[in-house]
Amino acid sequence: MPVTLLDVNAQNHPLTDKLREAFDRVLASGQFIMGPDVLAFEQECSSMLGVKHAITCSSGTDALVMALMALGIGPGDEVILPTFTFFATAGSVARTGATPVFVDVCPICFNIDAEKAAAKITPRTKAIMPVHLFGQSADMDAIQVLADKHQLFVIEDCAQAIGSLYKGKPCGTIGHYGAYSFFPSKNLGGFGDGGLLVTNDDALAEKARMMRNHGMQPKYFHSVVGGNFRMDTLQAALLRVKLAEYDSYTAGRQRNAAYYTEKLSLLPGIVVADPAHCQCAARQSDWIAETAAKIILPVPYAHNHHIWNQYTLRVIGEGRRDSLKAHLQTKGIGCEVYYPLTMDQQECFAPLPESSRSNCQIAHRLATEVLSIPIYAELTKQQLDEVITAIADFMEKGFAIP
Repeated sequence: MPVTLLDVNAQNHPLTDKLREAFDRVLASGQFIMGPDVLAFEQECSSMLGVKHAITCSSGTDALVMALMALGIGPGDEVILPTFTFFATAGSVARTGATPVFVDVCPICFNIDAEKAAAKITPRTKAIMPVHLFGQSADMDAIQVLADKHQLFVIEDCAQAIGSLYKGKPCGTIGHYGAYSFFPSKNLGGFGDGGLLVTNDDALAEKARMMRNHGMQPKYFHSVVGGNFRMDTLQAALLRVKLAEYDSYTAGRQRNAAYYTEKLSLLPGIVVADPAHCQCAARQSDWIAETAAKIILPVPYAHNHHIWNQYTLRVIGEGRRDSLKAHLQTKGIGCEVYYPLTMDQQECFAPLPESSRSNCQIAHRLATEVLSIPIYAELTKQQLDEVITAIADFMEKGFAIP
């Protein structure tokens, strides 16, 4: 039985009646830009995240751009960010004219290595942008210590992490700004592009709202140049329907992740990542050799609330990841590589100084090993077992070759 990597219809179609009611409400109102559903959605997000200000916008990428613009970051400035991330993290920095500075990541949680970030701070560094990749928080204590020491702004990229927690605190509410995405594939997926920017700082919230609407305050008066980053009323209305169901989506993903870990870890050659080796490449290499690990399963840290935007395997051995991907695809199992190139390897960033692109060896290795398998909440036990059986078949056959 085929198992798609993601099935948005499985989540959206059961809500058809409520979604149509929301559409009809907006249609009847005639308020298609910044209508009442936008404010209501912002208030509901603010309550969910425990944050003072929640500001909707046109996409997760634009949320990052808004934050950077509001903080006055531009040409001559540098922003520290992980090299192992989606392009929007780095692209948003480049769009402001600032220079992205790429940092290696932890081989366990895939998030930015704060110690290596410290080594790349210069007098031009103005901000650090941790990414809570795949739904698990970065080490925000270490990030905050670094930011406080060097007086840096902290912009949390939470595109894959709405509802994730770090030591009980919602990701996105710890730094100066937190940016979220409602792209359809996200855990809270919308019906097109959409984003959210949050902050607990009144002044920063006011600046972000100005940036969202052409830098205008009051109407037709522009003290700064902003952009058109508004969320459509219809998008907000539809997202409100799904926000009410969000806890069940997270519970389903967590249940599926636990099932994968339980069943896959029973297979010879498959081991669960060991948090003791976080950010220590040498120790982890020894551990991989000692355990004879062929596939490493992801692990949630005890202090984190992981929402499992992705369940990402590490397939050890040159070419093995691509072999497993091909094997799963022949079985009708959806899978994807997030990400085949790190940011420092992207052609568009080749002109950057070597210092901005150096020492990212762990990320380069991960780019050859990672493979994400279906994890969405609506998967049935039969579908999960299909995925597990296909991986077991690969372990028996694919790794039989020396």
